Amino acid sequence: MIRALWTSATGMQAQQTNIDVIANNLANVNTNGFKQSRTSFQDLLYANIRPAGSSTSDTGSTVPVGIQLGHGVKVTSVGKEFTQGSAVHTSDAAFNIDMMVQGKGFFQIELPNGDTAYTRDGSFEINNQGNIVTHDGYPVVGGAVGVDPALHTRIAVERTGSIGFAVNESPGFLANQGQIQLASFVNPAGLTAIGNNLFVESVASGAAQVGTPDENGMGSINHHHLEQSNVNMVTEMVDMIATQRAYEIGTKAIQTADTMLGQVANLKR
Repeated sequence: MIRALWTSATGMQAQQTNIDVIANNLANVNTNGFKQSRTSFQDLLYANIRPAGSSTSDTGSTVPVGIQLGHGVKVTSVGKEFTQGSAVHTSDAAFNIDMMVQGKGFFQIELPNGDTAYTRDGSFEINNQGNIVTHDGYPVVGGAVGVDPALHTRIAVERTGSIGFAVNESPGFLANQGQIQLASFVNPAGLTAIGNNLFVESVASGAAQVGTPDENGMGSINHHHLEQSNVNMVTEMVDMIATQRAYEIGTKAIQTADTMLGQVANLKR
């Protein structure tokens, strides 16, 4: 019965972690490019009281089924699911720089320390130097284009990531003024999230493989659109209910084991 108390406690701890993950998913249901997380579990070590296949003392035959008592559950990983989020059209304004990746790949962002981060959030802005940056002011790699509203009338990003400007005078359109490159990873679930919709590579993710959009399996750029979160609210709500019930069952198991221990302690009375 003491084992039952600790086993039930591991289940409650695991479900607490699970509800934390679900809460974060629901909190980011409207976050551009957000990827939902999923919790994975494993059972703990077993007490092998009588191994299967051991010999019996009286007949010498082997036991077909042994006795193993488990010690509960543990959380093994909380991984991101990099499925495609829905596309939403934002605006056709002349200098709207919103874009999304349709398919595989991440935008590359230059951090203040010189490192490169990666994001699926293409909600970008144009800074006072005419370059493409994130909402935090971090430069987008390939976005140093020098937009000048006095010279340019519209910015356009092609499927291949090529950036061009419409102008009033001849030739009317200036192509190849910048080039957005995308990065992909062998194991994107191994990326480390650092907040602000950014990831950095890790040993588990592998090194970034940089390529031109819409080539060699890389995703394409969809200008004037943003990728929504891939969180499914209905699924998360169902998971939340199931997690709550599993937590309640753990408390019931602890109460039952405690009642049984109390009855044993009161046998002398």
